[in-house]
This record gives sequence, structure tokens and C-alpha cells, in this order.
Amino acid sequence: METPREPHFFKPLLPGFQSGVAIPLDFYSKHIQGAEINKPWKLRSDASDQIWEVIREGRTLTKGWKEFTEAHDLRIGDIVIFKHEGDMVFHVTPFGPSCCEILYTHPHIVKEEADADDAPTFSYDYCFLAEVTPTNQKDDKMFLPVEAMRCGALNQQCKEVKLVNKEGKSWTARFGFSESDGAYYITRGWRKFCRDNRCTNGDLFVFNVVGDGTTTPLLCVCPERKECTELLIKHFSRIDGSIVSTSRN
Repeated sequence: METPREPHFFKPLLPGFQSGVAIPLDFYSKHIQGAEINKPWKLRSDASDQIWEVIREGRTLTKGWKEFTEAHDLRIGDIVIFKHEGDMVFHVTPFGPSCCEILYTHPHIVKEEADADDAPTFSYDYCFLAEVTPTNQKDDKMFLPVEAMRCGALNQQCKEVKLVNKEGKSWTARFGFSESDGAYYITRGWRKFCRDNRCTNGDLFVFNVVGDGTTTPLLCVCPERKECTELLIKHFSRIDGSIVSTSRN
């Protein structure tokens, strides 16, 4: 396959995105690995003539990235496309949740192509814990917690979801509702997601559900942040509690 003249990658912005953004492994290995370690990336956009220098630490853009996001008023649910123009210069194009390119009319003032009344209202406030098990890998079927029924981003008319890992890579899976279990489930894509991410039985994911109830929802693997840590602590507390109660019997 011929390498594009201006290789590019995209990143959906998840909760905690201002602290840093990870470069997809495939893009990094093909176009970045081996470059000067201390050479900063230079980010530019159509918003202004300014160039932002951002430090790369391994595969993560760190120092300078927050200033770029604030200058462009980037928010959770936005998508940014990085196009490599050579010599660590990247043209960055932001898209809003409506999937329209964000147009910048004045500094710090953002206008999307879609009218504000037409832009969907996205929900980001529901996280759940998923465990990789022999059964759900064999059946290619993973059930969501019953509490997911209260999530506004999901409904029984939804037929598919996109599973997004920390690198921003996505997998499409079928989405359904089990009347007998009273719960949503993911199938025809869960096993591939686990295999491609080299999961083993017992691995845990915290997914953040992103959607507006009408478009295909995203189930994004949570970055390491407070809400995700709390879910894991509760999970292991339940395990420890069951061990203690068992040992007392």
C-alpha cells in the first residue's frame, strides 16, 4: 500500500483530553518513531497564523497541548484530525459533535457549520465497568449493567455502537436489548475488540458512554482519571469483601 504524501490520524476528545493526547501506535511506528526525541511538534490551524509548539513524550503530546485546546475552545466530543506536513509540522482540523468542521470567526469565538439548534446534545456522564471473561469472549457477547438503561445516550432502537480504545481506534459492534435479562448487550464485535487489544481473561475496562440518543453511541475506554479509578476501587472492594466473608464461613 502506498504511503500518503501527507499522512494523518484523528483523535476523538475524551474526558481528560487536555492533559495530553496519545498518538496512535500505527501512525507513530510508521511516521514518528526514530525522529528527534526533543524536537517539538508544531501545530497550526485555519483559526489563525499562530504556530503552537507541543512537546512529545513518547507517544503522548503533553506540554503545550492544553494551550492549543484552550485557544481553539476544544471540548469533549470534538474530533481533531492531525495532518503531517513534514518536519514535525501538523495541520490540525477540529470537528464538532455534529461532525461538521468548526469554523473560527474571531479569536476564542467558535461557530460550527450546523446551526446550534440542529447540533445534537451529547451525554458523557455514564461510565461502567466491563470485565473480559471466557464466556463473553466465547459467546462474543458482553452485557452492560442494568443501570445503563438510564443512560440517555442509549436506547432500544440503537443497532450498533463503536468501541473506542485509548488510542482513538474504533471497532463497530452490534448492539441489542435482552428482554429476559432487562439489559443492553454488545455482540458481533466484542470478541474482535478484545483480541485486537490483546486482552486476557480478567482484564477490566472502564467505558465512558458518549452519544445523543439518536446517533451511533461511542463506548470509549476511559483514560486514567478520578471517576474511572473510583469504579475500579469499588470493584476490587466487592471482591475483597466476598473473599473475607467466604473465609469466615
